[in-house]
Amino acid sequence: MVAATAAAALAACSTSSTQEDDEPLVLTTFTVLADMARNVAGDHVRVQSITKPGAEVHGYEPTPGDLRAASSADLVLDNGLGLERWFEQFLADTDAAHVVLSEGIEPLPITGDAYAGQANPHAWMSPISAQIYVDNIAAALSDLVPEHAEDFAANAAAYKSELQAIHDELVTALATLPENHRALVTCEGAFAYLARDAALREAYLWPVNSDQQGTPQQVAGTVDFVRNNRVPAVFCESTVSDRAQRQVAQDTGARFGGILYVDSLSEPDGPVPTYLDLLRHDAATIIEGLNS
Repeated sequence: MVAATAAAALAACSTSSTQEDDEPLVLTTFTVLADMARNVAGDHVRVQSITKPGAEVHGYEPTPGDLRAASSADLVLDNGLGLERWFEQFLADTDAAHVVLSEGIEPLPITGDAYAGQANPHAWMSPISAQIYVDNIAAALSDLVPEHAEDFAANAAAYKSELQAIHDELVTALATLPENHRALVTCEGAFAYLARDAALREAYLWPVNSDQQGTPQQVAGTVDFVRNNRVPAVFCESTVSDRAQRQVAQDTGARFGGILYVDSLSEPDGPVPTYLDLLRHDAATIIEGLNS
C-alpha cells in the first residue's frame, strides 16, 4: 500500500510537471513586467523574469542560465525605450515572439546634455502609462494563446481598473497642496511619467542609475531647487545609496521622505512583492512626505 501510494504521488507530480512544461513560457526582462504579465495571463502561461527581486535592471549582466531560459521561451516581453541595452543577445538566441511593452507610449526625454535625444524609459512608473503596457501584454498573450483571449481581456480590464484607482487616489491626495509642495525630488530621474500625470514638478540628483554618485553640480542644483521652492520632503530609490539625498535634506531643512521602489519588486515577504504594491507604497510615501 505504501509503495502504491508513493507511486501514485510520483505519477501525480509527473503529470503536474508535464502540464506545466506544456504551458507556453513568457520571459520578461525584470520583475515588474513579470508581475504585470502574470496578472493578465492567469493560469494559462508560465511567466519568468530574467532579473531577480531587488536587482538593478539598467546595468544587469546576463548569465549563461539567462541565455538558456531565453532559448526556450515562447514569448519575450521587454520594456524598450533604451532600458535593457544588455538584452540584444537574448533576441539573437531565441526564435520567440518579441513584444516591446512601451509601444504606443509617447516618450519623455531625459534632461541633460549627456542624454540629448534619449528617452526616459521609466514609463511603467505612471499608473496611466502602465495601462498601455497591460493592453500590449493582453494583445501579445492573445496572439500566443488565442483560445484564451477572452480571459486575457477580462484580466487586463480588471487590472487596469486597479491602476486607475491608484492614480486617482494620488491625484486627489495631492490636489490641495500648495504650489511649492507639488514637487517630487528623487535620487534618479525615474518619475517623469508619474510626475507629469500627477501634475508634479520633477527634480533629481542624476538622470539614470549609472550615475549613482551625483556630481557636485547636480547635488548643488538639487539643493537650490529644494531650498528656493521650500520643498517639504525629498526621496530616494531602493536600488541606490541615499547618502547624497540625505545630505540634500540636511542642507535644506527638508525631510527625508523615505524610500521609493522603481526597477524591482521585493521578495514575497518584503514591502513591495507585487507591482500594485509598489505603486501603492510609492504613492503613499509621496503623499505623506509632501503633506508634511
